[in-house]
Amino acid sequence: MKLPPLKIGPFTAAIPLVQGGMSIRVSTSALAAPVADCGGIGTIGGSAIPVEELQADIRKAKSMTKGVVAVNIMYAMKNFHNLVMGSIEAGVDMIVTGAGFSRDIFKIGRETNTPIVSIVSSPSFAKLAEKMGAAAIVVEAKEAGGHLGTDVALRDLFPEVRKVVTKVPLIAAGGITNGFEMAEMMDKYGADGVQIATRFVMTEECSVGYAFKKAMLDATKDDITLIHSPVGLPGRALKTPFVKRMLAREDLKTKTCEYKCLKKCDHFYCISERLMRASEGNFEEGLFFSGENVDKLHDILTVKQVFDQFVTQAESVYKESSAPYRS
Repeated sequence: MKLPPLKIGPFTAAIPLVQGGMSIRVSTSALAAPVADCGGIGTIGGSAIPVEELQADIRKAKSMTKGVVAVNIMYAMKNFHNLVMGSIEAGVDMIVTGAGFSRDIFKIGRETNTPIVSIVSSPSFAKLAEKMGAAAIVVEAKEAGGHLGTDVALRDLFPEVRKVVTKVPLIAAGGITNGFEMAEMMDKYGADGVQIATRFVMTEECSVGYAFKKAMLDATKDDITLIHSPVGLPGRALKTPFVKRMLAREDLKTKTCEYKCLKKCDHFYCISERLMRASEGNFEEGLFFSGENVDKLHDILTVKQVFDQFVTQAESVYKESSAPYRS
């Protein structure tokens, strides 16, 4: 059966698939625009990017596609407000935000007619986001890459959130690697769509260095670990030489901080510096965020091939039955 579209505010994605917004310079216009062109929601990672650079990349993406383009900005960023306002000024379609909870963002959304999509990891925050005016909610579980707000698995967490969110689209995220899992989350658990990130790193269009993609291609279950981030949250990443030194409690603190990117920073290493090195493909010194199930991915595809694969697989089993948790 054909998958339903995903409607968020005034925008409709023909395919209910959201590309996760990965920073720093992992999700750029080079990736977001092809995703939007394929009918999904393409997301630029806006955290720790200079406002002018982010605006230019949004405008570039919008010039490349007529599809839906979003920007993901962590609330933990010191210049969160400037990044949000700069993105709206540049013409982004919607703002996606997590790693903390902003009440003010919903007022900005109302005043500028910009849909706000909240990333949450608990029923309580999901309920609050809906009440405050979120246009959609992403439920991100422990299988996700990057910063994590929970240690609960997606198939345990999502039903609990589905019970309390009744008015806006609810999107499942964390560890989804194929269209069969996409259909499962929509058909059985009542998701209105899914968000996927790691799979899109391993595409030809993603602009990270090849060493980043190769590290993911070669990763096994044993190569994935949890680390502590200066953001104040645990994160899931590849066990690179840098991460191994961190786990061994080596002193990794730099004498000065060039970025000063976080509102509150437990500065035992500079996360912006390490994420930048990862995007450049520096395997020795980079911090490579990755989803828990990266070992299931074995090839580098084009964005179109990813969409074709997910849609074909999902529609071969999707039944749009009366899912037990859908409102």
